[in-house]
Amino acid sequence: MAYIPRKCGVKFKPPAIVLIYEDENTKKNRQRLIPVRNFSKFSDCSQAAEQMKNNPRHQVYLNGVSQQQLQKLHQLLRDSLNGLSLDQSLETILRENSINPEEDLNKLDDDELAKKKKIMDELFERNRRKPNDPEFVYDLEVDFPQDGQIESCGWDEEEQGGEF
Repeated sequence: MAYIPRKCGVKFKPPAIVLIYEDENTKKNRQRLIPVRNFSKFSDCSQAAEQMKNNPRHQVYLNGVSQQQLQKLHQLLRDSLNGLSLDQSLETILRENSINPEEDLNKLDDDELAKKKKIMDELFERNRRKPNDPEFVYDLEVDFPQDGQIESCGWDEEEQGGEF
């Protein structure tokens, strides 16, 4: 059987992952509650998400759900257990899972750098247009507006010596 996930959420009491999916055979939307057991405010969210995704009982349903999304949902549960409000938790997750263009990635440790690279890869895949996508245009040309003075660069100038 094939199930296509449509929405994924979290239920705080009792702690559970809520999955709304489409049954490919019947074309009907269904809801599945996946209980989160043995989870405390000290639990590792990535490990809990991995265990849930690899659980044979839920594996068929969670095939189309990314590991990152399950990890974020577990982090919401953990933050709730630690007493944080939903808004505070969502703000923390957004801050941790976004890329600041001004941040110097050379100063990060290996774990943080790997996390940032994973976020960039996920963002790239989400925005990528493939030839079979409806929005795909083969030879897209874009004219960017000239709002003011154009900055010059040493690369733009021809060398006076004659060599290139």
